[in-house]
Amino acid sequence: MAEKNTADGKLYLRPIGFLYGPPADAGIEDGLALPLAGGPIAFTSAVLIEGDPTNSRRRLFPVSALKEVRDADLGAALSRVTAQRAPFAGLDLKRPALMGIVNVTPDSFSDGGLYDTTEGAITHAAELVEAGADIVDVGGESTRPGSDRVEDEAERDRVVPVLDGLKGIHAVISIDTRKAPVARAAAEAGAKILNDVSALTHDPACLDVAVEAGLDLVLMHAQGEPKTMQDDPTYDDVVLEVFDYLEARIEACVAAGIDRSRIAADPGLGFGKTLAHNLALLANLSVFHGLGVPLLVGASRKRFIGGVGQGRDPRSREPGSQAAAIASAAQGVQMLRVHDVAGSRQALDVWRASMFGTEN
Repeated sequence: MAEKNTADGKLYLRPIGFLYGPPADAGIEDGLALPLAGGPIAFTSAVLIEGDPTNSRRRLFPVSALKEVRDADLGAALSRVTAQRAPFAGLDLKRPALMGIVNVTPDSFSDGGLYDTTEGAITHAAELVEAGADIVDVGGESTRPGSDRVEDEAERDRVVPVLDGLKGIHAVISIDTRKAPVARAAAEAGAKILNDVSALTHDPACLDVAVEAGLDLVLMHAQGEPKTMQDDPTYDDVVLEVFDYLEARIEACVAAGIDRSRIAADPGLGFGKTLAHNLALLANLSVFHGLGVPLLVGASRKRFIGGVGQGRDPRSREPGSQAAAIASAAQGVQMLRVHDVAGSRQALDVWRASMFGTEN
């Protein structure tokens, strides 16, 4: 296989055939595998996807065959998939980083009202860090399906006192907002990451704030607004459409002057997706390494977990949440947004020890 024609459409790569630990190193040394996002996982094959979300074809190739193809598009795709990721918000991402959730809201789907006082939220954040959180994600507006918009001032008043109380905490502080005034106030209060479920489309001024304040960004895909996003979400190909959306949002940020190393991408499980859509994204997460940025996945306690393994109450979905975290880490996802940091850390540590050895 020496030539390839990609004139019929765009090209995507889905790495598969993963190796972990010493077999990964040996596979790379022997030329039979390539590193996944420059991390400790290697892949031996890839599904080559050509076309677009409405019409695509898929072919399976071993790494050895892919490396022989003389095609600029494929070479660029392989480079994005294999390149080592730079530290994100000061985190080296050598193992999956945990983003602990602090909802300063009365109506979040899992823990609304539990930590909606300043003191309660600060205490909870400290507990998450003690349990192993690398990032603390503070939010003052629920974006669960069916939620109502919170006014800017009310959201700011919820989160800023909490951020002030977290100064000196041994974790990176993230602000979960889609509003520029809240993002600006949060940056002034010490937040280093802007985690925006709208990928800076709800309030375009968030891009200016990110540039001015030097915030690292998590850009998430969502179809529609939280109030109605689950009414009837439809896609021709959810994986490719989410990829294309995130790629466009990344490029918009780069064009505005934000270095690609300061951007992470989140496929947005549960945001305008059916059960089938969520499972397709979870099964194909490795495609998103083709964006060339670190990946974050937030599956914790979401409704689709209950759709697979029962669990009407969000807290009863914790075992499924940890299974989704491991499935994500096994595909090289670098950051995981979770409610139960202690349980997730234990699950991931056991998985890592079994796959890589205890020294890792």
